[in-house]
Amino acid sequence: MLDAPPMPAAPPDPPPRHRSFPPVTDGRTRVLILGSLPGVASLAAGRYYAHPQNQFWRLTGEAIGRDLPALDYAGRLAALRDAGIGLWDMVAEAARRGSLDSAIRDIAPNDLAGLVARLPALRAIAFNGRTAAALALRQIPAMATRHATIMLPSSSPAYTLAFAAKAAEWRRLRTFL
Repeated sequence: MLDAPPMPAAPPDPPPRHRSFPPVTDGRTRVLILGSLPGVASLAAGRYYAHPQNQFWRLTGEAIGRDLPALDYAGRLAALRDAGIGLWDMVAEAARRGSLDSAIRDIAPNDLAGLVARLPALRAIAFNGRTAAALALRQIPAMATRHATIMLPSSSPAYTLAFAAKAAEWRRLRTFL
């Protein structure tokens, strides 16, 4: 008896598409911190930097001298706005499995130039990691920006630099606040 030919494998399902959150800014924003795209935990919670191992809130707290992890989410956002810090992501929408930036595909960028134009007090744009910087730097030359740009080590748990070393870099934000 002859064996039947193997059935061709079904193509893998495409990765799910994800959308970023609205910017957290106001007319007092002096430093805009840009990430890439919220991870799975953040998307599920509907909050920026919701993964419990992400160090964003501790690092930003170091920069502004506040214990941000001790506050609820609304309190954290209010403390950032009061300190002159805004948040956003470079990716408006993209396909991705999991949370790693390296898995982001088919990117539709957010309108960085449009947001910057609406921030009269803005002095600096900071990038939370290399992916955010790479995406933003594609737009910045076209913006003819007069703002400082700051490359920060990623707050992600996937980036294993020691917290003290990350915090020293994040404290550079104080110069612009």
